[in-house]
Amino acid sequence: MAVLIRYLVGTLSICALVASAQTHAQEALVIHKSLAPEIALELARAALADCQKRGYQVAVAVVDRLGVVQVILRDRYAGPHTPTTASGKAWTAATFRNSTSNLFAISQPGMMQAGIRNLPGAVIIGGGLVVESGGSLVGAIGVSGAPGGDADEACAKAGIEAVQGKLDF
Repeated sequence: MAVLIRYLVGTLSICALVASAQTHAQEALVIHKSLAPEIALELARAALADCQKRGYQVAVAVVDRLGVVQVILRDRYAGPHTPTTASGKAWTAATFRNSTSNLFAISQPGMMQAGIRNLPGAVIIGGGLVVESGGSLVGAIGVSGAPGGDADEACAKAGIEAVQGKLDF
């Protein structure tokens, strides 16, 4: 009986070591989804078209999940500041994995998160949204130039809705 118990303990120990080694091997690599350039461009075009329908001259930026710019589109009469602002909003949304309007709300002066407004590159005004596929962050979109962050955000949301069916596959 003692031999059997030692054999079982030994076998279980070996299995635990093998499983542990496999777990560590899996943790060494990360697999993530990424926006295809065609989808990023379609997303930007859809957001721009929605703003144009509303009469807004804007810039739209789409970034990947790390905040690196994939697409920037600027309507011909959008202000010269709008491409930088749009990409800043998209970067901020991707970096904090939150909409810039939510970040605006939680970072008011005197609030615990107020310091994020001072981070280099952070643009904490409405118009930046995360883009998700199957619950995973795949990128973000930023819109700048409409008369207010809520209008920028509405165009960004329309862009996401236009490609969401392709993202969910």
